[in-house]
Amino acid sequence: MSLKGKDLVSIRDLTKEEIFYILERAEDMLPYAKGEKRTTALKGKILATLFFEPSTRTKLSFETAMHRLGGDVIGFSEPTMTSIRKGETLADTIRVVDSYSDIIVIRHSLEGSARLAADFAESPVINAGDGAGRHPTQCLLDLFTILKEKGRIEGLKVALVGDLKYGRTVHSLAYALALLGADLIFVSPETLRMPKEIIRDCQDLGAEPKSLTNLERAVRDVDVIYVTRIQKERFPDPTEYNRVVGSYRIDSELLQHARDDVIVMHPLPRVNEIDPEIDGTRHAVYFKQAFYGIPVRMAILSSLLGVSVE
Repeated sequence: MSLKGKDLVSIRDLTKEEIFYILERAEDMLPYAKGEKRTTALKGKILATLFFEPSTRTKLSFETAMHRLGGDVIGFSEPTMTSIRKGETLADTIRVVDSYSDIIVIRHSLEGSARLAADFAESPVINAGDGAGRHPTQCLLDLFTILKEKGRIEGLKVALVGDLKYGRTVHSLAYALALLGADLIFVSPETLRMPKEIIRDCQDLGAEPKSLTNLERAVRDVDVIYVTRIQKERFPDPTEYNRVVGSYRIDSELLQHARDDVIVMHPLPRVNEIDPEIDGTRHAVYFKQAFYGIPVRMAILSSLLGVSVE
């Protein structure tokens, strides 16, 4: 299977077979991601990282992935230090950066910005998050985590908890989980429910997601609890944020109502939605999840550049 030259703007850009292809390649990348093996497969290739919004894990894991593959990285994480401050359009920025690099990763506050970048770039473009829209590489590393921890995805019961309205990670993940045959439970305050169009898309794929507001009830029989932060920066109205922040919290008392083998995931950063006492338990996989971003993004970079890693 070849993904050479393909853009990755949405998880919907990939077929079910292509998703599993990337996850299989990510498994092969694990010894390289850990530094146990070395490769120069992408020597001479340049990754451009254009981060118009703050990022720790996504930016650093992409850079680490490129370096582990033997490639180089250019880019910025502070757009005010670029010509954008002078009024340069996103389209022009993309055209210029495209001429400097072989593949582009972009994070931007505006939904649709990555698709626009893909329209103007000849090199592959990877969406690292566009506003409240999509985050396909986070989705892929989430799927990889579930596969590694549970051995399968089809038939698992997965609860997506927290900010389902503005959380771009759960928008991508809900679609992918429905595509791969998981059972979905959406848990959120009424004001932060999963958008209707995402629910319809899941239903079109044959899923029958349940929507609940009671967290204790939701976690009783699930295999995975995927928690999201209430994102203050996405709220147009600060009073709405203040009403719902801290609505749901995962702690040891709550997990007494869950299955013994349930895993707790989080795309990070967390604020107060997971009690630190959970960190040392068998349930917590969110730091392992963050590491899995490296082999998954190594698989994505090498696949879109059409390079095999030996």
